[in-house]
Amino acid sequence: MPIVVNVDVMMARRKMSLNELSEIVGVTLSNLSILKTGKAKAIRFSTLEAICKALDCQPGDILEYVSDEEG
Repeated sequence: MPIVVNVDVMMARRKMSLNELSEIVGVTLSNLSILKTGKAKAIRFSTLEAICKALDCQPGDILEYVSDEEG
């Protein structure tokens, strides 16, 4: 999939665990895990906003487009 999810990178930069992020954002651990591993098919803007607020980042810090030619 050409969309790469970098939630784990931002969590590491903020020294935040998945449990902490789950509590702050109000999303279950399993749903955050699905998002983090790139297996999610969609994300609500409200969830993306909450993650960005919790991690003090922009949506582009979390979601990245990589063309098929790049790998």
